[in-house]
Amino acid sequence: MPHPYLHGNFAPIYSVQPLTPCDYDGEIPNELAGGQYLRNGGNPVSNEDLGRDAHWFDGDGMLSGVAFRKKNIDGKIQPEFVNQFILTDIFHATITTKSLRSPLLPSIATLVNPASSLFKIILRIFRTLFLVILSNFPGSQQTIKKISVANTGILYHDGRALATCESGPPMRISLPGLETVGWYDGCKAEGEPDEEVIHGEVFGGSSVMSFMKEWTTARQSLTPTHPRVDPYTNEMILFHSTFFAPFVNYSIIPSTQNSSQTQPRLVNASVPGIASPKMMHDFGVSLHHTVILDLPLSLDPRNLARNLPVVAYDPSGVSRFGVFPRWLPEEIRWFETNPCCIFHTANTWDEHEKEEFGSKTTAVNMLACRLTSASLVFSAGDIAAPVPLPTSDPIYAPEEEQCRLYYYRFSLSSETNIITHQLALSSIPFEFPSIRADVSMSEARYIYGCSVSDSSFGAALGRAVKIDSLVKIDASALIARAHDNPPTPITGCVDMRAVSEILASQDPNDPIKIFKLPEGIYAQESRFVPRENGKSEDDGWILSYIFDESQLDANGDAPADSKSELWIIEAKEMRDVVCKIKLPQRVPYGLHGSWFSEEQISSQRQVETIRSLPILKSKGNSAEEVGSMMQIWMDVRRWMLGVVG
Repeated sequence: MPHPYLHGNFAPIYSVQPLTPCDYDGEIPNELAGGQYLRNGGNPVSNEDLGRDAHWFDGDGMLSGVAFRKKNIDGKIQPEFVNQFILTDIFHATITTKSLRSPLLPSIATLVNPASSLFKIILRIFRTLFLVILSNFPGSQQTIKKISVANTGILYHDGRALATCESGPPMRISLPGLETVGWYDGCKAEGEPDEEVIHGEVFGGSSVMSFMKEWTTARQSLTPTHPRVDPYTNEMILFHSTFFAPFVNYSIIPSTQNSSQTQPRLVNASVPGIASPKMMHDFGVSLHHTVILDLPLSLDPRNLARNLPVVAYDPSGVSRFGVFPRWLPEEIRWFETNPCCIFHTANTWDEHEKEEFGSKTTAVNMLACRLTSASLVFSAGDIAAPVPLPTSDPIYAPEEEQCRLYYYRFSLSSETNIITHQLALSSIPFEFPSIRADVSMSEARYIYGCSVSDSSFGAALGRAVKIDSLVKIDASALIARAHDNPPTPITGCVDMRAVSEILASQDPNDPIKIFKLPEGIYAQESRFVPRENGKSEDDGWILSYIFDESQLDANGDAPADSKSELWIIEAKEMRDVVCKIKLPQRVPYGLHGSWFSEEQISSQRQVETIRSLPILKSKGNSAEEVGSMMQIWMDVRRWMLGVVG
């Protein structure tokens, strides 16, 4: 049976398109004019070994976007599709090393699989290290300086579009054509003119192990996911997970593009209180506070010595939430509760109490997609989740398997660290959350996300999670219900209806609205674009890539001529598709995206040079051309690459 995440519309594509006009049915909202929707995702360029370990989070970064170009002739909007590989060091090294049959980096599936032998894991890690080191020797067309594949998210900050991934610093991308500019170090991106330099400390510092400290959160935009940009100050807030104490570093990068004054910066600040390396994908940021997630999901090479996978989940452990003022990580307060996994927070906001000379923060609230196990990590690699060993005296009682939108309230009004509220807002599966950009970090009312109507986000072996429902939740209404009639803490849920029951509702004020796709048609993460001068927070549209799986052949493979669409869905009632944009090719099911406004695209910082595809050198170098000793080395080098390929 083919791997479910290398099959169908999960399978990688290799054709890339420049900006290409698209046909469409319906009407394109004027608010989209001049803007661009982009989505990132893993697309392994080295994919010959289909029997290898594979995971949905693997692969070289590929951006797929639709730019809404203004036509000067008749004033109409012309959508144009574009997709490009992100030209990272790993991508360049892969396409210039033809003997590689599988990706250069070890699959996440290898690292999380309990069945992976210690020998196999060490072999895969040493293969990567060997190829990275070899890239620095003669005969290599690309030196690997950064190991990031930049395949997870795409964001805009301070005049730069940045593609991100946990394994390295952001990579700057030029909009709308998606040309790769260069790595961004917190002060300047490669390829920018010298006048763009901002003096200060860079990500990771300048020590020998600085590249390890560059590892950063996966994704970021003005909407809430991973690194965050404050909608008022335009500061970018992010954390860096490392394998070395203090294990989490934290940075605040100001917006300096239109400022003549020196802005405060905080780079590589230690976050105290974390005892081991963690697989930490996201965090929470309000206008005044930050929430770090210390969950019982480790990402620790030292696990090998304990006969555990590099990535391991401890169901008998605890979840810890560290809350601190934005600029003062040393003042962190830890709140402890049931074990869980959280890959995405939806929104975080402060709660204030008025005083004689102002106000003080009495609590920090957070909405997050809470999983009661790490099954998603395993199912996304087609791996059976390990059965937890029974514990004679567990700290917390086991919970049913679920992934729901959860509400947390961390009280700051007393010396005791208390989580006053922790409960699910709805019982339906809910992941890939997003909100309207300009209300993030404050008490936003509506949360958008993805659901599956007939299963959960922890798919069975041989299957893949496919999104068949786009959801809007009125978080304010459900939180108010929880205050009036509190459900059981932790395991309780405010709205217990299933997807089918919500779809059958005739209540115009229902706090949950679902756009259910037709049978056999699946969506991807959605993004909200507001209507200009809209009368409510939800007045606007959500955008999502759509694929009709009736195009798959009898074997479930996607033919070369299969195509995706970009649907524009009215967001207030979540019923009507106002426009379907027909793309020239399919867009594989991927990860995170963002909406970039016309103003952001026109305000990008200058670019002096861009990265380009390498010109492949001939293998036929003679001894007269390179010298006899060099020829011997080249022969040895080719042999070594053939062995490890």
